Amino acid sequence: MKQRIYIDTSVVGGYFDEEFKEATIKLFKRLENKEIIFVVSDLLDLELINAPQHVREHILKYSSDKFQRVELTEEAIKLADTYIDEKVVGKTSLEDCRHIALATIHKVDVLASWNFKHIVNLDRIKGYNSVNLRMGYSMIEIRSPKDLVNYENN
Repeated sequence: MKQRIYIDTSVVGGYFDEEFKEATIKLFKRLENKEIIFVVSDLLDLELINAPQHVREHILKYSSDKFQRVELTEEAIKLADTYIDEKVVGKTSLEDCRHIALATIHKVDVLASWNFKHIVNLDRIKGYNSVNLRMGYSMIEIRSPKDLVNYENN
């Protein structure tokens, strides 16, 4: 079965960012090669509205069968609010928490992000997983795209 990778907006933008471009392009190549499927949410759509046009249009280059779409639900909102209430992150990180909640609820294999401050951060990941376990959810694997690309064996 294909690995299901939830991507946030930073991954789409990372395709055009010099610092993150190489690994992001490799991750999208895995998508093109049908090795993985991206799980995307309506939050991604909303966040891309304010992105530069070339970033917004990038994701439209791929056929819909390469994606699993999920929508923000009351369950995800409640879980995200709990991350905030438990002070895993501050209130300004609500959208990040909603991405994590959606990925958790939909039991993805991994959430990919370039957001090292609020998402791909060991202390934060421990906090999210602590809340998840207390609320009866599975732990969530969170990685940067750099950790999700295939490296050739030498």
